[in-house]
Amino acid sequence: MLLGFSDITKREDYKLPVNKKNKLKLLYVRPLGEPSAKIATWEKNPKSERYGLPLTYDISLTDPEDNQSLLVVHHSRVLHIVDGALESEVEGIPRLESVFNRLQDLEKLVGGSAEMFWRGARPGYSGELDPEFTMTATEEEALQDQIDEYEHNLRRILVNQGIKLSSLDTQISDPKNHVDVQLMMISAVTGIPKRILSGSERGELSSAQDSTEWTTYVQIRREEFAEPHIVRPFIERMIEYGILPSIQGDYEIEWKDLFAVSEKDRVEIGKARALALREYFTSPLASEVVTPKAFLEYFLGLTRDQIDTIVEMTDLDLEKGLEIEAKLLEEATKIKPADKNAPINE
Repeated sequence: MLLGFSDITKREDYKLPVNKKNKLKLLYVRPLGEPSAKIATWEKNPKSERYGLPLTYDISLTDPEDNQSLLVVHHSRVLHIVDGALESEVEGIPRLESVFNRLQDLEKLVGGSAEMFWRGARPGYSGELDPEFTMTATEEEALQDQIDEYEHNLRRILVNQGIKLSSLDTQISDPKNHVDVQLMMISAVTGIPKRILSGSERGELSSAQDSTEWTTYVQIRREEFAEPHIVRPFIERMIEYGILPSIQGDYEIEWKDLFAVSEKDRVEIGKARALALREYFTSPLASEVVTPKAFLEYFLGLTRDQIDTIVEMTDLDLEKGLEIEAKLLEEATKIKPADKNAPINE
């Protein structure tokens, strides 16, 4: 990731380390792939803390006019992200390496099936000459012209004599099973559920299981790669250069809950709970068998904190209702001498 800071005034400034003395602003962040950000020089001083790490990069950028420009950039202006690293901190295993051959096979199958249909869907014809029929050169030439016109879709009817034409069987094979095998192999290598990978929905239960599995995969990817290798290094670099305020102690990164219930599911759950609650309170002896708190926890699936909150809200509403009732009763009983004959409810 190329970090564009406000201390850059000309192209040559990219070669220099970031000037921390100036009040910096982060102007842009540009993600780059390996072909566009090649390592130019390495730190060869064994006494340096960056020994064996990149010192400068050759970065290729494309401007709005589609002109390629090459920049020599200091490592302090680059956030080096490595995926699939083993021993090296600089080079990793490409994400698509494990499935590259399978993707090529899938492309061959899809493209080959179209070519197969184009060639094999239209049947060929074989001609059987009557042994007692003798074809002249003129008739043979005329038949050849008809066949050429038929083949090039200029004629749909063949008129001939002495030759019996029979259509050949079409040569078409369903590639579905072969494509399914390739998708299965890609799913096995990447960990992406096959139905999520292909986007198909076959059965509510299986789809829900695949969705949960995929959500778990994404959550692990967040916690084990995105946070320690991308988000935290970026934040720490911004704190180091004074773009973000320094903090005392550690900090936490909050991600959106992938397992949160959707709005549609919330409505369905609410309808089911409301129906169960109505059935409970309309049954005369239900509260004698199961207490209200037990019903809320074990039948409606509410947590202890949610139940306590409901009880507090109920007690608060009851207390407010009693206060309002007492206040109204007090005001109703305060009748002036001139109003002794007035109705109470007035």
